[in-house]
Amino acid sequence: MAEGVAESQVADESLLGSDALAISSSPAIYVSQLTKRYGQTLALSGLSMSVPRGEVFGFLGPNGAGKTTLVKMLLGLARPTSGESMVLGSPAGSLDARRQVGYLPELFRYQGWLTAREVLALHCRLAQLERSARPDAIRGALATVGLSHRADDRIAGFSKGMQQRLGLGVALLGNPQLVLLDEPTSALDPVGRHDVREIVRGLRDQGVAVFLNSHLLSEVEQVCDRVAVVDHGRVIATGRLAELLGRPQVRVRCTGLAAEARQGLSSFGKLVDDEGWLTVLAIDPGRVPDLVAAIVEAGGRIYAVDPGQQTLEERFLQLIGGG
Repeated sequence: MAEGVAESQVADESLLGSDALAISSSPAIYVSQLTKRYGQTLALSGLSMSVPRGEVFGFLGPNGAGKTTLVKMLLGLARPTSGESMVLGSPAGSLDARRQVGYLPELFRYQGWLTAREVLALHCRLAQLERSARPDAIRGALATVGLSHRADDRIAGFSKGMQQRLGLGVALLGNPQLVLLDEPTSALDPVGRHDVREIVRGLRDQGVAVFLNSHLLSEVEQVCDRVAVVDHGRVIATGRLAELLGRPQVRVRCTGLAAEARQGLSSFGKLVDDEGWLTVLAIDPGRVPDLVAAIVEAGGRIYAVDPGQQTLEERFLQLIGGG
């Protein structure tokens, strides 16, 4: 009898171990065919995507595309009409999932009579952190967001940028494995934006997944490993930035090219004329010298050559326009 109980306990522990391993190796976010209706309004329309752990993931879309609705689903603040959503291997909104998630909303306010330290202490209590761990957690959060010297100052005297930093510090309490950031740099000056980028990169280096929702596409382009573009409640494009932006392009400022000569350059890539600049899209970088030689041979005079790549903003507008 005792042997049977012991064998059963070993089997249970083995199953629990395998479950824990499966959860730890699961994506930070997994969403499949997620839909959400508010009356006659379809906010999400079969949205599917996956966000690996240890990656900075940009979530982009125009107003009304369904971004906020998805974030509410992931946090358990709204329930889907249909579909599946998992966070860190647990159902989205479950206690196990929420314990491992940090969140910085776009619009938030802290009571002005509280100090920065008191705000963090309050959220330590709300997160049910162990009492013995709270002082170190508060000191670490203040140091990370650059507010150690203002720890005992009242929030009423903070600028918008300082309040944004404090909100980020709150999101980092408890060492979350997934951090959801909604417009984290919207109120920050260039120095603050740089600091936030460094914090986000540091989280990624620690294996933390960062889900970044922002309208500042230049910021997304600098820090994100992959992005998803959502429109009308569904993902219309996703991938690494290099994949999404496509092959490089080159801009040439030139004069003296006849229409026939310009048409002869089409073998290098799609041509776009823009006020004295000739842009060749999706050109092989190794063919740029040949392009310059061909322009000169055709009678053109070259004043500047600007190699580069399509920006995320340009690609975003293309995708939304073609959606």
